[in-house]
Parts: sequence; C-alpha cells; structure tokens
Amino acid sequence: MLTSKIVLRIPPKLKMTDDEFFEFCQINRELRIERNKSGELLIMPPTGSETGNREGNIFGPLWVWAEQNGTGLAFTSSTGFTLSTGADKSPDAAWIKLERWNALSPEQKQRFAPICPDFVVELRSASDNLKPLQEKMQEYMREPGVQLGWLIDRKNRRVYIYRPDLPEECLENPATISGDPVLPGFVLNMSKIW
Repeated sequence: MLTSKIVLRIPPKLKMTDDEFFEFCQINRELRIERNKSGELLIMPPTGSETGNREGNIFGPLWVWAEQNGTGLAFTSSTGFTLSTGADKSPDAAWIKLERWNALSPEQKQRFAPICPDFVVELRSASDNLKPLQEKMQEYMREPGVQLGWLIDRKNRRVYIYRPDLPEECLENPATISGDPVLPGFVLNMSKIW
C-alpha cells in the first residue's frame, strides 16, 4: 500500500486532456489523485482512519449547515474541481454558492467541475508537510470565486485562515472557528477535530 505521496512527471506530448484525466481517475478509484498546473500527477495514499474521522467531523457540520442555510452545496474530500490554471484539486471539504454551481452545465457537474469552491478546507494529517498545504491554499486563493479557506494543522493545534488578497491569519488552539461572513452562522467546534 502507498505510504507517501508520489509525483509523476509526464512528458508534454503525453499530458492528458481533462476528459482523459477524469477517465484515468475513474479507472483508478482506489487512489487519491490530483493534478497540478504543470500536468504532474500527485498520487496520495489513502487517508488514515483517524484523519478520515476528523475529515468527517468537518464535513458533517458543514453539510448540516449547508442544508439548513440553503444558499449552497457542501462537497466531500472525494470531489475533484478543475481550477482556472488547469490543476485538478480535491479539498478535504468545500462549499459552493448555488448561483455559481447552477451556472455550470449538467456535463460540467458530472465531471471535475471547472470551478474553485467559495470555501475550501484542508486538514493536515500526521504525515503531511505543512509547506505544500500552505502552497495549495495560496493556489486556491488566487482562483476566481474563492472567498475563504481554512488549513487545519492538528499536529500544532493551529488553524490558518485564508482570504483572497489578504495575509494569512493563524489561530492558536481555537475552541471554535467561524465561517462568517462567507458562511453566516457556520461555526466549527474544534474539540472534535483536535
């Protein structure tokens, strides 16, 4: 079993189209695959059980809030999105406003939607290095439509808050995190995450 991330560099003449990449991911469903803007494939090991539980403790409250709020849709970590750079990313949890989601065609919604979510969350697992995750969050923040990002570093009990065109904010061991004003009323209880 895969225990660390593998980066596959692809010769330019062999780079996959969006359709080919989607098909590649479908026939390799047991792998967690992302693609960076250079076309390199990032193959990651499955999430450990504890991290998977913590991801659920993030997604569950987000989904409940989204259902009650009704202004957008929540997405799990198995959802791929194609960014404007051509990179394909799968945040650990995400939310998109309905008007942005509804502007996509049915075909776009069936594949890796060509949209960056309004809200993205990345959860650092014990084996993750912080710097690549911070770079990934900065990449999201350069995308049209994104409004808020959280990088949750369980190892150091920190939460990095990202907003477009603003410096990263770091919270030390917060009891809760608020999604206001992007996700009005959404508060994540961190006792279920740490």
